[in-house]
Amino acid sequence: MSSITITVDNFESEVLQSPVPVLVDFWAKWCGPCKMISPVLEQIADEYSGQLKVGKINVDEESVLAEQHGVNSIPTLFLYKDGALAGQRNGAAPKHEIEALFKDLI
Repeated sequence: MSSITITVDNFESEVLQSPVPVLVDFWAKWCGPCKMISPVLEQIADEYSGQLKVGKINVDEESVLAEQHGVNSIPTLFLYKDGALAGQRNGAAPKHEIEALFKDLI
């Protein structure tokens, strides 16, 4: 399973009501560091399919969600479990650091 696109319309159903933890990536097409971690996030989505969901929020298209979450820089990763924020990381990171965000929760 690859990552899914998160919007204002599906945020509640895909993230807050998800039966598995959700790693949310706030990104933009013009963001170099976002492009760097994108393949890593797709790999994580595939490797942890069924245990973790990876969602992507384009801050240019979903500025309301970015503003609601106080996203000031990208990439920013939020981890949700049982509808609540369980972790956060700002900036690009290697795979093992991203995995450290959710390993204890799956």
